[in-house]
Amino acid sequence: MFEAIFGSFVLVAASEMGDKTQLLAFSLASRFRRPWVVITGILIATLANHALAATLGTWVSSHVSPRVMAGILAVLFIGFGLWTLKPDTLDETQNTGRFGALLTTIVLFFLAEMGDKTQFATVALAARYQSISLVTFGTTFGMLAANGPAVFLGDKLANKVQMKWVRWFAASLFFIFGLLSLWAALHGGIDTSAAMSNATP
Repeated sequence: MFEAIFGSFVLVAASEMGDKTQLLAFSLASRFRRPWVVITGILIATLANHALAATLGTWVSSHVSPRVMAGILAVLFIGFGLWTLKPDTLDETQNTGRFGALLTTIVLFFLAEMGDKTQFATVALAARYQSISLVTFGTTFGMLAANGPAVFLGDKLANKVQMKWVRWFAASLFFIFGLLSLWAALHGGIDTSAAMSNATP
C-alpha cells in the first residue's frame, strides 16, 4: 500500500515540475490572487482526471497478461522519462475570466491534464499497482505538492530553481520505473495477485 502511494506521489510530483499544468497554476494564481480557491480547483480537477486514468489503467492490466503488461509499462515509463526532458509551454489563448476562479481552475486543469504525461503516467501506475484509490491519492497529492509552491510562491521560486535539473531528476525516476518493469517482463511479469492483495481499492 505504502509503495503504491509513495511511488505515485514522488513520480508525479517530480515530473510535474516545469509541466504546463504547473505553469497554468502560476498563471491562474497571478490572475485571480485567490491561492486557496485555485488550489481547491486543482484538487477537484486532478481527483476527477486521475480517477478516470487510474480506472483505465487497472482495467487494462486486468485484461493483459502480467508479462506483457510489464513490457508495456517498461516502454511507457522510459518514454515518459524522455518526454519529461522536453520543457513544456503554456498556451495563453484560454479565456480564464468568465466563470470565476474555482470553476475556471477546475475546467482548465481538467482539460490541461487530458493527454498530459502525468495523466498517462497515472494510467501506467494504476496498471502497475492495481489500485485505483491508492494511485489516485498518490498522484493527486503529487500534483498538489508540485503546484502548491507555484500557486503560493511561484514568482519567488522561479528564479531559484534550476528546472533543467528537476526535469532530469523526474526523468531518472521514470527510467528507474521503466527498468524495473523491464526486469519484471524478462523474469515472468509483475505479480499482480500480490499487488491486489496488498493494494485493494
